[in-house]
Amino acid sequence: MSNLEFYFAADGALAQIVPGYRPRAQQLEMAQMIAETIAKNHILIAEAGTGTGKTFAYLVPALLSGGKVILSTGTKTQQDQLFNRDIHTVRAALKVPVKIALLKGRANYVCHYYLDRTLQEELTSPSDKKYLKLIKRYANSSRNGDKSGVSGVPENATIWQRVTSTRESCLGSECSNYKECFVMEARKQALSADVVVVNHHLFFADVMLRDEGLSELLPTCNTVIFDEAHQLPETASLFFGESVSTGQLLELAHEIEIEGLQSAKDFVALPESALAMEKAARDLRLTIEGANTRLPWSTVIKNVEFREALDKLLERLIVLTSMLEGQAERSEGLENCWQRAREFVSKITRWGSQAEIEGFVCWIEAFSYVLQLNATPLSIAEAFNKQINASPRAWIFTSATLSVKGDFSHYNNEMGLNPKLSTVRAVCWESPFDFANQALLYVPTGLPEPNNHEYTENVVKAALPVIKVSRGRAFFLCTSLRAMQQIYTMLLELFEREQLDYPLLLQGQGSRSEMLEQFRKMGNAVLIGSQSFWEGVDVRGEALSLVIIDKLPFAPPDDTVISARLEKINKEGRNAFMEYQLPRAIINLKQGVGRLIRDEVDRGVLMICDQRLITKSYGKRIWQSLPPMKRTRDLDEVQKFFLLNNEIVEAAQ
Repeated sequence: MSNLEFYFAADGALAQIVPGYRPRAQQLEMAQMIAETIAKNHILIAEAGTGTGKTFAYLVPALLSGGKVILSTGTKTQQDQLFNRDIHTVRAALKVPVKIALLKGRANYVCHYYLDRTLQEELTSPSDKKYLKLIKRYANSSRNGDKSGVSGVPENATIWQRVTSTRESCLGSECSNYKECFVMEARKQALSADVVVVNHHLFFADVMLRDEGLSELLPTCNTVIFDEAHQLPETASLFFGESVSTGQLLELAHEIEIEGLQSAKDFVALPESALAMEKAARDLRLTIEGANTRLPWSTVIKNVEFREALDKLLERLIVLTSMLEGQAERSEGLENCWQRAREFVSKITRWGSQAEIEGFVCWIEAFSYVLQLNATPLSIAEAFNKQINASPRAWIFTSATLSVKGDFSHYNNEMGLNPKLSTVRAVCWESPFDFANQALLYVPTGLPEPNNHEYTENVVKAALPVIKVSRGRAFFLCTSLRAMQQIYTMLLELFEREQLDYPLLLQGQGSRSEMLEQFRKMGNAVLIGSQSFWEGVDVRGEALSLVIIDKLPFAPPDDTVISARLEKINKEGRNAFMEYQLPRAIINLKQGVGRLIRDEVDRGVLMICDQRLITKSYGKRIWQSLPPMKRTRDLDEVQKFFLLNNEIVEAAQ
């Protein structure tokens, strides 16, 4: 591989094309280690602090390597940014003829078959009719069929479910529109590309389901790079597990009704049986009260009403499956419905009896209209390790938050990575930012323990003087939606009472990108958010000068999956709190803290309201894992910091 110093130098290839580029020793070191990892087909776990420039650090050696590379990111938004901006920039700087491709899950592409079928249906919603016309016009002219390219149709519009396919509903090579299929075209492009950009959900969906086009890519791939790799354990758990929802069953019933009308009109018992199954699925949802509820198998199975409804659903589904078997040869659509119904029968039977699910925790999740039956693995380490050892290639895991005080044990254990092997390296590069002078950590005095019923009220009272002295310009990050709503209501009242004119934004009032744009433009807003704003958010400059965190982000120990994992660790004679809960909380906290300082000239205060940072023995381990900023418990120090900050800004202007 070429001499990397040339590309990362102050007058090098990147500097000539990237505005404001500055060489960073950490970035060059990281790039060199990634190049070595790729050359040797080794494994690298790389934590790179904010400002290291990790994207360029892995893109340069990846594009120069000459092999086939799969780049996996945390979200579709990051995937689009990497493909549409970052890779093109680096490719232009390096002047290498690398072919790149973007591959998303099939639900992101318009499906000609389902679009044409929906156009023939009677649509009652005026908005759906309008959206459908826009989608049809787009499908006729688009080269890639990516639904993100349709302006005027919201990404969450219900019409998308009717004009895209899923793994279950896709007719594959039997489809009459197979030759013009956007999904097949995207896969073809990916197969011939040198660098393919995917996201973690797509990667693991394919690894487990062999369905999203990567199964053909992986055998020829030399390198896999995971950006935002701290998200992998959670994402992998979804796909190494099993789930079936009443929503999928309702969708199946709808498909059967339409396919029956088209291909089996004379068999009136089929739509009747589909309706009976649909009713049974809806009835099952009604046995669980409330929404956003999680319950373990052991609890819910004792509910007689739930158990009877589940048995009834399975009974109706088995009858329907039997009918579909007799009609399957009449069309590809009915054949597909039969296969899906068989799979749902198997999954629900396994879940109901917990048969063949050793090493998993079974549980349900109730949403507003849907109930989901889940079987989640207690550990993904063994399953993921098999993927890594399947064939020789380089694996690179990078994020700003993978370690606890430089210790990668927790991450390695979760992902099944063995640091004792000579082929595995874990390295931490500190942020190049001057946190000692750019940031201040403030833990207020006099707050009660987080389990106190007046805790949130006290947090808001402690935060108000800091918000005043920061002149708004704050993120208020909450560990729960309930606390977020309470804090918003309390601040609204206080701002009105004290006649403070800082705009108050609440997560959910718009999309995340819309709200961030608002926040930046306003310049003195206070944005209150939960998990959505803890990571993947970049606000540089004066608009964000204060980050308040209501409490340490420990996962609730009564969460069904968490409690099962804790129990397993403790049964093995280990300490679940120190090995699992604490490291996870630290990694999550580091993500939230990472919102504050985003470049060399940013300055700001981090306010963590949780007294456990000071009072508990593990508190030291937490703050020592954060960037090395000055710490205080004195509000006067905070005021002085902001006064100095204002002077610095005014002088710069």
